[in-house]
Amino acid sequence: MRRTHGRVIDVDSLADFDGRLRSGARSLDGWRLRGIDLGERGAELRSLEVSGALFLGCLLRPEDGESVRSRGAIVFPAIPDVPVDTYRSRLYRPEELYDDADYLRSTDARVYAWSQHENSTDTALAQALHDHSIGQALEEWRQDRRLVGVMGGHSTGRGTPAYADGARLGQLLSRTLTVASGGGPGAMEAVNLGGYLAGYGERAVTEAVRMLETVPSFVPSIGDWARAAFEVRSRFPEGTDSLGIPTWHYGHEPPNVFASAIAKYFRNAQREAILLEICEAGIVFLPGAGGTVQEIFQDACENYYADESSTAPMVLVGREYWTERHPAWPLLQSLAKGRPMEEHVHLVDTVDEAAAVVQER
Repeated sequence: MRRTHGRVIDVDSLADFDGRLRSGARSLDGWRLRGIDLGERGAELRSLEVSGALFLGCLLRPEDGESVRSRGAIVFPAIPDVPVDTYRSRLYRPEELYDDADYLRSTDARVYAWSQHENSTDTALAQALHDHSIGQALEEWRQDRRLVGVMGGHSTGRGTPAYADGARLGQLLSRTLTVASGGGPGAMEAVNLGGYLAGYGERAVTEAVRMLETVPSFVPSIGDWARAAFEVRSRFPEGTDSLGIPTWHYGHEPPNVFASAIAKYFRNAQREAILLEICEAGIVFLPGAGGTVQEIFQDACENYYADESSTAPMVLVGREYWTERHPAWPLLQSLAKGRPMEEHVHLVDTVDEAAAVVQER
């Protein structure tokens, strides 16, 4: 049995439901019952106070559904022919998304294909309910964790110096914080890899990067790319927790398997806003292109209007990159001038410097 905040109680199995009734529960006020077959529990439901309960995708006999609705419960029916659990109460694990040796038959690929080819009211509702549920699960997962975000490009290849830097950064930050990334390939994978290996030491990171560089990219084969990562996980099975927040909006960005918890969304805008919002220890920006630049100024906007107490560090890594190649730094500096955020924006040359800035706060 488990409980979330306040009076909200998540009930995800028939065994949990029965156990609570045996323990004396007589009111379902505040309960969220998810995906349970209650077809044989009509008598019990009629004997309970159900006002304030949420039945999310549960199987109910028609008369039982009408009964609980008439007595104050809210019933959201299961949506047919949907490849995701729209009411799931936990974040994804890598093994759930990569549940078939052939990537095209995996849950991750099937959900993406469904999201691109289905265009109906039921599809839109299922996606919205799913993303809402993921948001609630993420809120629960991040309790008692202090998150630091790392943004960077998806095209950073395994085996490159930039990839090694990302992995080192993830390991350094994970000494005191929990790393969060966009959950995809490239720099995002590197950071989650470093976070995963936080308890193993620097030699493990070097070995893991060497193992991975045999499959430098998810192109042309996502399956080969993922298998190489799972081999690293088998070599180093005691990984440290980190978070990935990818999206099905981009079919070309498969989720990396080094994030122990994956909050995968359909809506990319929602995913990006949440990633920025939850990283209260600050965000480090590795070199990237359009998406990373957008994230810099999304974060800058939040800090621009924030007061001193809620301003989080922004650290751009790569002086030449952010002043010459993609000169985001001069604009960020000018925005910050005279604002509470001014002392919280930093430009550094190395990932070691970036980790030191964040961990000094």
